[in-house]
Amino acid sequence: MDFNLFMEDVVNAAREDVRDAGYEELTTSESVEEAMKRQGSTLVMVNSTCGCAGGVARPAAANAIHYDKRPDHLVTVFAGQDREATEKAREYFEGYPPSSPSFAFLKDGEVVTMLERSDIEGYSAMDVVGKLQKVFDDHCEEV
Repeated sequence: MDFNLFMEDVVNAAREDVRDAGYEELTTSESVEEAMKRQGSTLVMVNSTCGCAGGVARPAAANAIHYDKRPDHLVTVFAGQDREATEKAREYFEGYPPSSPSFAFLKDGEVVTMLERSDIEGYSAMDVVGKLQKVFDDHCEEV
């Protein structure tokens, strides 16, 4: 099996998981800038191909949003794949080192809090759902 074809399949499946959950995929620095200009709350999922992304972060991203409170906007960038977009998104995560997978919660383009890889790796998807929904409880309006 060709390694590059295999990795392309892995990346495409990872992208599809998050898109199918309702997240807007940002692949350029311009699309990130546009998304960060939006008023209201935004959850940014920094996707990756690691095991904790596939086994914990992506399932948590998909399930946490089925809740009474949730962000106004759901977006994703893919670390290691869409480098320009990921670097631009990380410019908004002031005070937090690069981390993937991760979740950044922003209000009006300003980072409020993050769930970093250390908040994801070693936890179950349901643990991370709970952490995200706690952020939603603290900072979002009912939908």
